[in-house]
Amino acid sequence: MARPPASGTQHALRAGDYEAVVASVGATLRSLTYRGRDLVVPFEADEVRPAHRGATLAPWPNRVVDGRYSFGGQDFQLPLTEPARSHALHGLATWLDFDAIDKGPDHVTLAAVIQPATFYPWRVVVTTTFSLGPDGLTQSVTAVNESDAPAPWGAGPHPYLVAGEGRVDGWTLELPAAEVLSVTPDRLNPVALVPVDADDPQRFDFRAARPIGSAEIDHAYTGLLRDAHGFATVRLTDAAGAGVEMTWDAACPWVQVHTADKPEPDQSRLGLAVEPMTCAPDAYNTGSYDYDAGLIVLEPEASATASWRIAAIG
Repeated sequence: MARPPASGTQHALRAGDYEAVVASVGATLRSLTYRGRDLVVPFEADEVRPAHRGATLAPWPNRVVDGRYSFGGQDFQLPLTEPARSHALHGLATWLDFDAIDKGPDHVTLAAVIQPATFYPWRVVVTTTFSLGPDGLTQSVTAVNESDAPAPWGAGPHPYLVAGEGRVDGWTLELPAAEVLSVTPDRLNPVALVPVDADDPQRFDFRAARPIGSAEIDHAYTGLLRDAHGFATVRLTDAAGAGVEMTWDAACPWVQVHTADKPEPDQSRLGLAVEPMTCAPDAYNTGSYDYDAGLIVLEPEASATASWRIAAIG
């Protein structure tokens, strides 16, 4: 019997000019193309997924500082999955092998269960659907709390968007966010919510589209400008005006943006991580901050859903 690829079972989707491959480990968007052009940074099927590239993040996105949090009158210590900074990073679902419960030529629905553990003692069923159509790739994520007590919850995706040839430096970003979360430089611990034009607008203010240049960003934004239907959109384009956009609903009031700076030059700044989030970094410690971190509390048998879409420009 042939062994599965390192990234799990592969689900190939196609609709019109779009093609995508979703890998079962971490319910990961492994590739997405439009007329053969990459819209996200891909990786190979038999490759261990590089970091969290394309993964579904749950039951929290981003970081829990020191992996510690209190909930329901109890204190918990999560595994430190970002050891260099001593944080618990991007949840518990990113290495789960999701099962396909529905599949067609242009869609797949995957499901996995976050089982109770000493550091997260709730059973949460996570279901996610990837669907291709003429407007791009839409992903929705739904959680159902199958425990008898309320559970903390947050979710988001982790694609690295690609505008075209070259690297992040040469692309133009439009990010309609009025506020950015300042962080400590060493560990990226949240500090304060500030206007994007307060301290370093050249680094953080992309409300008017402009080149990213040499800016290094790994920050969460909020205060998002939305359309009449409640959707926020980030656009990333190349010099010719072609590129990619990501749109998400009101369930995600935050978005993490990361220029993917790496120590290895050949791996650095290959794409722009755009991560819509239902909550802020370290939302499990929401009481520690003077802004609304947006942590969702799932009551027993209750559910929460969020969705986002990636589409080509040009």
